[in-house]
Amino acid sequence: MKHVSVLLNESIVGLSIRESGIYVDATLGYAGHSKEILKRLENGFLYAFDADLEAIQYSKKELKNISDSFQIFHSNFASMKECLKNVGVTEVDGILFDLGVSSPQIDEAERGFSFMQEAKLDMRMDQTQNFSAYDVVNTYSKEDLVSLFYTYAEETRSKFVAEAIIKYRETKVIETTTELVSIIESAVGAKYFYMKHPEREIFQAIRMEVNHELQVLESVLPEAISLLKKGGRICVITFHSLEDRIVKRIFKRLSEVDPMVQGLPEIPEAYQPKIKLITKKPILASEEEIKENPRSKSAKLRIIERV
Repeated sequence: MKHVSVLLNESIVGLSIRESGIYVDATLGYAGHSKEILKRLENGFLYAFDADLEAIQYSKKELKNISDSFQIFHSNFASMKECLKNVGVTEVDGILFDLGVSSPQIDEAERGFSFMQEAKLDMRMDQTQNFSAYDVVNTYSKEDLVSLFYTYAEETRSKFVAEAIIKYRETKVIETTTELVSIIESAVGAKYFYMKHPEREIFQAIRMEVNHELQVLESVLPEAISLLKKGGRICVITFHSLEDRIVKRIFKRLSEVDPMVQGLPEIPEAYQPKIKLITKKPILASEEEIKENPRSKSAKLRIIERV
C-alpha cells in the first residue's frame, strides 16, 4: 500500500509533540502522520478518525507494530468532540488535519475518485453512506451544477459543462468516470480541455460536495481549537484554495481581539485572542518533495497554538 504523506516532517515538528501528551489525527488515512506521532509518545495516547473502513483496517495493523496506545474511530472528524467526550477526553495537546485524499483512494479505480481510470461514479470517503458522485451528477439541477463547478472548481465554463450534463441525462444516466470526462471535453472543446484540464477541478469539486468537506471543516475547526490545552497546537494541511481560505479566516479571527471590544482599556478574558499564529504564512512543500510527490504541489500547512 503506497502512500506518501505530504509535509510530514513539517507537520510533526509543528505539533511540538510531548511524550505524555494526548494527540488527535483527524484524518488518519493510511497512517503516515499517525505513525510518526505514535513513535514519539511514551505515556501519551493517540486518537484517530477516518470514514474509510479500508484505510482503518490497514492503519490499525501499521500502528500496532509501534504501540497499543491508540484508538481509531470509524467516523468523519465532524463528530470529533462528541467521540472524544464519550471516552472521557475533553482536552488534547495537539490535532492534525490532512485534508487531502490518500494516494490509495485515488489509485484504486473502483473508488471513482480518479478522472484517469474508468470506474462507477462514487467518490465516497465513507462507503457506508448512500449519497455519491452518481447522485450529484444525475440528480442536481443545471443551476446547482453551475454553482458547484463555479464555486468549488472555479471553472469559467461551468455553464457549458452543466448544460452538457443535463442534455446527456435526457437520453441516459451518467454511470462512469470516463463518461463524465468525455462530457466535460465535449462541453468545453478539445483545445480548452487539453490546455486547461478542467476535469481535475470538476472531479475535486464533486468529491468535496459528496463528502461535505468545506461545511465540515468550517464547523469543526473552532470546536477543535476549544479542545486544545494551553500550549496545544493544531496543524492543518490544505490542498484547495477554498479550504485554505476557511482555515486562514478562522485562525485570523480567533488570534485577534474581538472587534466589539477593541480600544477598551481592559479587554475581558472572554474577548481576548484564543490562539496565536505559529505560521503567519503557510508552509509549502519543498522543490525536492514536489519532485518526489507531485501531489504535494498545492499543499499548504498552517499552524496555531492555544494561548
